[in-house]
Amino acid sequence: MSEAQKVLLVTGGSRGIGAAVCRLGAKAGYRVAVNYASNKAAADALVGEIKAAGGDAFAVKGDVGSEADILSMFEAVDRTYGRLDVFVNNAGIVDAKARVEEMSAARLERMMRINVVGSILCAREAVKRMSTRHGGKGGAIVNISSAAAVLGAPDNYVDYAASKGAIDTFTIGLAREVALEGIRVNAVRPGIIDTDIHASGGQPDRVALIQDTLPMKRAGTADEVAGAVLYLLSDAASYTTGAILNVSGGR
Repeated sequence: MSEAQKVLLVTGGSRGIGAAVCRLGAKAGYRVAVNYASNKAAADALVGEIKAAGGDAFAVKGDVGSEADILSMFEAVDRTYGRLDVFVNNAGIVDAKARVEEMSAARLERMMRINVVGSILCAREAVKRMSTRHGGKGGAIVNISSAAAVLGAPDNYVDYAASKGAIDTFTIGLAREVALEGIRVNAVRPGIIDTDIHASGGQPDRVALIQDTLPMKRAGTADEVAGAVLYLLSDAASYTTGAILNVSGGR
């Protein structure tokens, strides 16, 4: 089956790495479902960009911190395209720089609800549609982790790092669980990437402050991460599952 017949859903697809995955996926020929939580204008603009370039895309609202929203999002893909072939678990949050003793229970609950529980619930819905056990035709899932999962992010956001460590473990477990059901599950661990996620965590100048400490002396780009994601989604990675690919510039 050509990519032109396949459907790609990307959570958090309206900005940053997610938007880069949507653009590159559309260029590869996928029909793209662009999920967004609140910024409808950004999602609609990206859909317009993809369509102007000859692609097929639509925007779908849904907060991955809400199970009801997750169900609604996947049902919208069912209605619009009637299938799901590849899925990217990209949506996630960081919070303000803080030490663990400064973190509230509310902060921790929100972090884990969105980054961990939401990602697992999204993967659950993808598996229901892709797995041969459930009448599907197989597919591929890529989870977006972070170099923080192995570095720990001390004095910044240990809670975020812990949530991404959970994603690493989940990737390995799910990959083995569905390996005989036609689904490959992998993850990408970005390092310091030049996107607005740093600003959303209260550190808009983080890239400039840290890039000289990086092995390659520069931040990565969203497109560089997207290239790794598209490889793992593609048939070129047909014997790759349970893998976690570092796209971190050697960090």
